[in-house]
Amino acid sequence: MQSFASFRLRLLLLSFGVVLLTGCARDVPTFTPPAERPVARIDQPWPHNALLTLAYHDIEDKDPDQRFVAVRTDLFVAQMGWLHDNGYQPVSVDQILKAHAGGKPLPPKAVLLTFDDGFRSFYTRVFPFLKSMNWPAIWAPVGAWVGTPDDKPVHFGNAEIPRERFATWDQVRQVARSGLVEIASHTENLHRGIPGNPTGNLEPAATTHRYDAKTRTYETDAAYRQRIGSDVEQITRKLREVTGKSPRVWIWPYGAANGETLDLIHKHGYQMALTLDDGLGSTDHPMSIPRLLVTDSPGVSAFSQAVLRAEARPRMRVTQVDLDYVYDPDPAQMDKNLGALVQRIADLQVSTVFLQAFADPTGDGLAREVYFPNHWLPMRADLFNRAVWQLQTRAHVAVYAWMPVLSFNLSPMIARVSRWDPDHPNAAPRPDPTQYQRLSPFAPKARAEITGLYEDLARSAPIDGILFHDDALLSDFEDASPPALAAYRQAGLPDSIQALRADPATLQRWTRFKSQALIDFTKMLTEHVRAVRGPQVRTARNLYSKPILNPASETWFAQNLGDFLKTYDWTVPMTMPLMEQVHTSRSMAWIDRLVAAVSRHPGALDHTVFELQARDWNLPGQPPVSSHILAGWMQHLQRLGIQNFGYYPDDFVENQPVLKIIRPAISNAWYPYR
Repeated sequence: MQSFASFRLRLLLLSFGVVLLTGCARDVPTFTPPAERPVARIDQPWPHNALLTLAYHDIEDKDPDQRFVAVRTDLFVAQMGWLHDNGYQPVSVDQILKAHAGGKPLPPKAVLLTFDDGFRSFYTRVFPFLKSMNWPAIWAPVGAWVGTPDDKPVHFGNAEIPRERFATWDQVRQVARSGLVEIASHTENLHRGIPGNPTGNLEPAATTHRYDAKTRTYETDAAYRQRIGSDVEQITRKLREVTGKSPRVWIWPYGAANGETLDLIHKHGYQMALTLDDGLGSTDHPMSIPRLLVTDSPGVSAFSQAVLRAEARPRMRVTQVDLDYVYDPDPAQMDKNLGALVQRIADLQVSTVFLQAFADPTGDGLAREVYFPNHWLPMRADLFNRAVWQLQTRAHVAVYAWMPVLSFNLSPMIARVSRWDPDHPNAAPRPDPTQYQRLSPFAPKARAEITGLYEDLARSAPIDGILFHDDALLSDFEDASPPALAAYRQAGLPDSIQALRADPATLQRWTRFKSQALIDFTKMLTEHVRAVRGPQVRTARNLYSKPILNPASETWFAQNLGDFLKTYDWTVPMTMPLMEQVHTSRSMAWIDRLVAAVSRHPGALDHTVFELQARDWNLPGQPPVSSHILAGWMQHLQRLGIQNFGYYPDDFVENQPVLKIIRPAISNAWYPYR
């Protein structure tokens, strides 16, 4: 017979097991039938008029030299065989431009083959293969390299390379006559680096305003356009003389694009421009076609995996970083801080950093200084460019400039967002002290100066995108400034807050007007940034959780999820349960509600980054959220099928969140792949 003690032990263990199962059950997502589950991009039909573009450089029979991004000849042939066997169809520039103009669409699994720099191996190894397969391609020589005299070495970066490694203009002429290969421009002599900031980082010459260490000044816009324009003129004329026709395709050195240069090449008749961004291209955007760089001479298995990854939607794993943590009045210490940040981001193995471009040491959200040269605000330090460049080249992440939309400490003569106080209806409206101190988006001078600030930002650094901060909001008592009231009147609305709130229908019209006004302003800012930096710049915007969970609360924020999804590349909901006064014990259920609300919009999850909180701003001292809790939220999102998420802030100084805990939960390269 069992002893009473043994019985009690079994009962205790059974009870403990029930508790464990109950706890686990709270974190199990609702069952989704297979037919309702998301379909992977590679299992979906090929998008209409989409194309995969491959970027090759040198081809060598043995020991491929990675200084030239070389691929071994037999592996190149095997890669072409894999494309053929798997239904990929090489397309020409003519086909792409005709599809862009509304003609015959591209075939499914269209692939564009490109070869950069002008290596002789294209003439001796690739061209014969293309002729045997009757496959079109693009060859893009650098004018200065191919034009080097026969008895001189080629100046390739910091090295002198034997002349025979590069083709001659006569070989380019022969290839062009075939009609099979399009000769593109890869610049005359801009495939090199120039100083891009006071620390001397070498950045792409075609897209960078040169920094002069002697004068401590940057190249002016006029000097930049003169330098670039001269190069474009030279290579365009040379290719026309050699091939007998004007070049139509521009290939950016290092894949780095620039809107000002794009404007110049467009005036010279170029109709396509190719970068090294990720993903499939589209004939809808011929001046910004991404390419997959084929590097490290991959075998067929690695090559095929890279191709399939390029076809998939990107997985955004994001950390948002305060550059204020890096700044130090001591340049040596600031340099150490930047190195520590870059190393941490590299160790995290995330895909993207939302990087603060403005200074906010007091934490009130008002930008009184910025970290880049500009015409409007004091520069705390010329730090942003260097941080972007180091993160991109050493940590291999995309960098979005995180900027306010309205919270700038510009001239006091500019109207501020003002609140009408219903408790004191006869008092003059004034800025709400509990909110961000914002410039009125309806004030023309505010719009002009903020736009100028964004243009200076775009000139300052090779950003991949912009994150519009959460200060772009208007409450149900804002904006009551004179320019705002004038804008309402012009739109056919009442010109007093009291009248605007008088009935539900008018209140709804006013809310939608404000929501759209903020959207339109950010769209204008985007256009100006892209005009400077290029059309490849992506957009993201923070969104409060309440307008998602309760659409009626758009009235309190002038933010609307549907508007965001239609406007920005990425919508970034602030997935911050503690900030919303939700206890950690109920946080998973709250996250479930938020995800469910977003997922009710078709396709929304592919364009949404759920941003978690890494600090508890409700507690004294704003302590870090437990790294285990933060990692648990991330893992819960993944179990819900969410691929795009991140957190704010990252404190590299204090290792918060703890690297070894957070990395397996956020990194594409770690969990659950390692």
